[in-house]
Amino acid sequence: MKLVKRISLFCVVGGILFLSGSYVTIKMEQFFYPNRYEREQTQNEARHEIGQEIGREAEIKEEQVIEAIVEEIPVITADTKYLIEEVNLSDGTIEEKEEVIPVKYIGLDRESLMKELEAYDSNPALKDLELGFETIELSAFSKDRVVICKYYRPEEEEQGFYLMVADHFVIVYKEDKKTIYMNTDILLENLSPELQDEIIQGKYMENEHALYNFLESYSS
Repeated sequence: MKLVKRISLFCVVGGILFLSGSYVTIKMEQFFYPNRYEREQTQNEARHEIGQEIGREAEIKEEQVIEAIVEEIPVITADTKYLIEEVNLSDGTIEEKEEVIPVKYIGLDRESLMKELEAYDSNPALKDLELGFETIELSAFSKDRVVICKYYRPEEEEQGFYLMVADHFVIVYKEDKKTIYMNTDILLENLSPELQDEIIQGKYMENEHALYNFLESYSS
């Protein structure tokens, strides 16, 4: 029993001495190296801030990559649907047709395509000029579909007229000889016999200029 008490007392005393020695050692280190713990704390805080900064930079780079993907500029590809709308400015009709996209347009973005169209507007193809080409514009643009409008003002073909008679007066008919174009106050009997015969048979006037010259000459 005494042996047990001695062992217990020895352990207690040893523990007390160990704790006292540790405490004294720490105090001595703080006394002789007062900045050591402050440096360690500062270093730990710096490491933490560096880690946070690296994390923020990684997040920023990830956001930039995502934005670059989202904001990718669309360009024309070989699979882009290419539509031409031909607008007749004379009668207001519109004809839409799909064509094979020109090779020179492949890879162009909206701005580049508009520059190409501006160049075409300044120097259109001969076949378009013959159709009465006025201008060209980009109506719609995406990587899937491009719509280009071409505006034309075809030259109206000059039509002829026929001078005929109805109720003793000269009547002007359109080229079909059925549609009345104009009534006149010219009496058939006031014209020369030769001219009367021509009008009775149907005298042809090749255009408006010839028609109005005749009317000015014989109108009262």
